[in-house]
Amino acid sequence: MNPVRVRFAPSPTGLLHVGNARVALINWLFARKAGGAFVLRLDDTDAERSEAHYAEGIERDLAWLGLAWNERARQSERMESYRAALERLKQSGRAYPCFETPAELELKRKKALAAGRPPIYDRAALNLNAAERDKLMAEGRRPHWRFKLEGGDVAWNDLARGAQKFEGRHMSDPVVVREDGAFLYMLPSVVDDAAMRISHVIRGEDHVANTAVQIQMFEALGVTAPGFAHLPLLTDAQGANLSKRLGGLSLQSLREAGVEPTAIASLLARLGTGDAVAPAASLAALARDFDISRFGRASPRFDPGDLNRLNAKVVHALPFAEAAPRLAALGLAQADERFWLAVRGNLAKFDEVKVWHDACFGETSPPADAAERDFLRAALGVLPPEPWDDTTWGAWSLSVGEATGRKGPQLFRPLRRALTGQEHGPEMKVLLPLIGRTRAERRLAS
Repeated sequence: MNPVRVRFAPSPTGLLHVGNARVALINWLFARKAGGAFVLRLDDTDAERSEAHYAEGIERDLAWLGLAWNERARQSERMESYRAALERLKQSGRAYPCFETPAELELKRKKALAAGRPPIYDRAALNLNAAERDKLMAEGRRPHWRFKLEGGDVAWNDLARGAQKFEGRHMSDPVVVREDGAFLYMLPSVVDDAAMRISHVIRGEDHVANTAVQIQMFEALGVTAPGFAHLPLLTDAQGANLSKRLGGLSLQSLREAGVEPTAIASLLARLGTGDAVAPAASLAALARDFDISRFGRASPRFDPGDLNRLNAKVVHALPFAEAAPRLAALGLAQADERFWLAVRGNLAKFDEVKVWHDACFGETSPPADAAERDFLRAALGVLPPEPWDDTTWGAWSLSVGEATGRKGPQLFRPLRRALTGQEHGPEMKVLLPLIGRTRAERRLAS
């Protein structure tokens, strides 16, 4: 059996969004489950739309998710191999020149639709003789090149969709090279999949018809086609298609918003499988449990609310050993394990820890409340001496209640506000020893 080799081949023409990331993740998990290789191949043959900063962003986003690639390639550096393949197709009669303008092709399409025919290319260019082609060239026309499809059935067993079949005579000969000599998607993809020994092409279901065409290209080049899997496309929470220019669901925007990569991976790996979504221990754990046959045919919806809830669970479970370097990077010098375990359960996103570091160790400015001044002065009067532990809060609040006659929210809320500056948060029995008597005394007195 040939080794498993998959590829993720994005175009660097926009930000990587969660739909792209899902395809990349599924490819990565499929490869890791089989002990295979994951190839990152940038489809940057469109020089006008491909931009270096998008290519850099794709690599940065994949690295942030933890999707390390075994090999990396740029299609813009492989043009000679595409030209060689095109020449082979020309020699075998499977690539032919066409001279219609975009306006002429659009007119043909409209006429076909009006006549009730499918809008496939009529192959008029095959009827041109050499003199007619020379005349068109002399008039300044430059040909685009099409791949000539054969009329038989194209069939394959799709790992996600099951048995698939297309009739060649109902498909339109695709343009493979534009008038300006630029290669379109179809042929370079086939050439690279063959050269890179890709065993499985896993991509969105919007490529199903492309696969029928590309299988014929593989055969025309004398190469065995890889296996294929076409997954339903991810939609937003309302069921609308995602766009790679939809910044709110780009990986960059999610990263900047403080979302954990583990939360994104955990959600994307299970959307569409019917499995319950829970935080994964690691990408390796996701790979061990991965089964591509579990993905259904319905389009899964990406709900940011689900991601936020999952993100909070990831943060809540984050061990101190993993949190420590991130706490240090935020400059939270006093954030030790005791502090982290006390506050992590109240964080929706990691960076919110700064609020509680200030509450415990900083110079907070509790909200002024003149109506509570006498109550807080009474609370200060019964503040016990140190050392403090997790029993101190209960004993002190009991004393405050006896001294003031208060109980319940009227007792606890003003104390929390004065001591932390917050209305809600971690249990005061664990926060009070971290705050310490000196800071508590100063905050109650202020």
